Amino acid sequence: MKLGAFSVSLAVKDIKASKTFYETLGFSVFAGEIENNYLIMKNEATLIGLFQGMFENNILTFNPGWDQNAQTVEQFDDVREIQKHLKSKDLLFASEIETTASTGPASFVVLDPDGNAILIDQHV
Repeated sequence: MKLGAFSVSLAVKDIKASKTFYETLGFSVFAGEIENNYLIMKNEATLIGLFQGMFENNILTFNPGWDQNAQTVEQFDDVREIQKHLKSKDLLFASEIETTASTGPASFVVLDPDGNAILIDQHV
């Protein structure tokens, strides 16, 4: 199963302070809009999303169809196929894709055994 680009999405209290902190660690702004309370920071192939007021806990995020530079890759497993496979394994879902949409952007959230959220978020 190809899950795509990986990042950690952090729920932060002060996005400006978090931006400064991660810049000190060598990260730079890769995407996002601080005015809208989210930034994607990058250091080499490592991505960290900073999200203020958007969700309560940290999330592991995978983006099928993207590489670590948010560039579309030719071959990837569609998010709907990934969801179908994981549903067959009886995993716990926090949200699911409406199955009527057959292609394009979509996302779902599955929970690991400790309740940690894993977002599978396809943009292509």
